[in-house]
Amino acid sequence: MISFEQALDVVLNQAVAITTEFISFQDAPGRVLASSVLCDRDMPPFDKSAMDGYACKRSDLFAPLKVVEVIRAGIPPVKSIGPGDCSQIMTGAILPEGADTVIKVEEVEEVEEVEEVEEVGAQRRSRSTGIEKFIRFRGEKTSANICYRGEDMQAGDMVLEAGTLMGVRHIPILAAVGATSVEVYRQPAVGVMATGTELVEPDEMPGVSQIRNSNAHQMIAQLRSLEIRARYYGIAPDEIDLTRNRIEQALNETDVLILSGGVSMGEFDLVPSVLESLGINILFQKIAIQPGKPTLFGIVNGKYVFGLPGNPVSSYFLFELLIRPFICKLMGNNWKPLVLRLKAGKQLSRKNASRMGWLPVRIDKQGKAFPVEYHGSAHIMALRDADGIIPFPIGKTQIEEGESVDVRSI
Repeated sequence: MISFEQALDVVLNQAVAITTEFISFQDAPGRVLASSVLCDRDMPPFDKSAMDGYACKRSDLFAPLKVVEVIRAGIPPVKSIGPGDCSQIMTGAILPEGADTVIKVEEVEEVEEVEEVEEVGAQRRSRSTGIEKFIRFRGEKTSANICYRGEDMQAGDMVLEAGTLMGVRHIPILAAVGATSVEVYRQPAVGVMATGTELVEPDEMPGVSQIRNSNAHQMIAQLRSLEIRARYYGIAPDEIDLTRNRIEQALNETDVLILSGGVSMGEFDLVPSVLESLGINILFQKIAIQPGKPTLFGIVNGKYVFGLPGNPVSSYFLFELLIRPFICKLMGNNWKPLVLRLKAGKQLSRKNASRMGWLPVRIDKQGKAFPVEYHGSAHIMALRDADGIIPFPIGKTQIEEGESVDVRSI
């Protein structure tokens, strides 16, 4: 039996990213970049207005300004800004030559008619400007309100680094730099199989001594959260030849096989002996963890096999603790779970401290962690209200109210 930390190291050290492929940027969520994406031009590509307003010279802020042009986004300006001039400008439009400030439209008042004053000898006379439009800044001060060329990113800068696990938030970034085809690591083909004569599928009514198969469908859903469509190989009964044939078929068709049940020490726990008969090198078969002690991991010819316990909470936790980071590394990403440092809302305790423990908890509105009702690894309803799990180190039986705990999302 090895520690959880040792088991995780063994699993991750065996994971080697597989081949790459090019896909449409629209299909990138859930995939891992195999090569970095660079910016193809400055962003913004020109000095532009950050808002609707009037582009002018800062030195002319407190004088009436004549509007010489209206500049829309997507249409280059025609006129430059001279002394006493301004251009009405829309958000995102190119800043005209000569302007260094954009006045917010809400800080401007229109002057219906402005008189231009001329001095003739000792006399002053005025003349009407006619239908020309003038505006006046009515604020006290203003920022430039300009987005400058290249201030967000410059051509050749790295936009997304190789190894990035792509999400929806990355799609507009790829679109903005024209990266419509991206190189990603290929997703592994993953098979899921349940074992046990006592199991029936969820759409069947169990007979006496039977239960519905929840583990396989739970793991299929967990894989789908990684954008992986699992291949389901059904339920293998506790018959050695049928189990061997089903496992052999799955190994021929997949890169990773995840088995549920049949890995303990009972007379009908056939998985370890079947795997050995198929040439699987079993690297560990027990972990000092609760729940999930009878967890198996093996390899053969670049194929990987996980054997998880049959109890549903155990299989759920071990998928999150071992298989999720393993699958991510196979796809080229060193995934790390979200861990929140919170206070325990009440005292937590356990009896057996010989193994590392994981306890399901909920998080209340004040951000404190409370245990959910939990009767052990077979208590599937404990997952209903759980927001995460917290670790109990080996030797620790109690966590006091108010003590800091690491809540790992599940």
